[in-house]
Amino acid sequence: MSTRSLNPIPVGMHTVTPMLVCTGAADALAWYARAYGAIEQTRLVGPNGKIMHAQMLIGDTPIMLTEEDIEHCAAGPTTLKGSPVSLHIYVEDVDAAFAKALAEGATSKMPVQDMFWGDRFGALTDPFGHSWSIATHIEDLTPEQVKANFEKMCSQSAAASMG
Repeated sequence: MSTRSLNPIPVGMHTVTPMLVCTGAADALAWYARAYGAIEQTRLVGPNGKIMHAQMLIGDTPIMLTEEDIEHCAAGPTTLKGSPVSLHIYVEDVDAAFAKALAEGATSKMPVQDMFWGDRFGALTDPFGHSWSIATHIEDLTPEQVKANFEKMCSQSAAASMG
């Protein structure tokens, strides 16, 4: 038995690391590189020629990726007809990043706009069915300011729906 100390979280990893299941994982890796500047770190290809495990880095965050494999309980969002999970990324210029993702084939779910919590924010779906929100932080707000902005937004929304 070794007496050396081993970090239970590998160097470069975070406590929570997303893992995406994709149909066309190799194409997905290429798309994430073009759209988000992802850097591929690892690619393990199985005997069937499909990616069994890959890892990329978007900004400072590692993201794992695997090919859809229904026999091994790995279904992607297209097979599942969507996903309730969204990945959120912060970028320096949300408008440019959002436009680039759209130009690469993403679909807008919510156009970029200033939000009550202090971010400029938009949401989209990538060509592989994964939901992403993209933001740039534009204003530091206290929790009280966020709450007041939220309540104002809700009251304006309620008034607008009443006619």
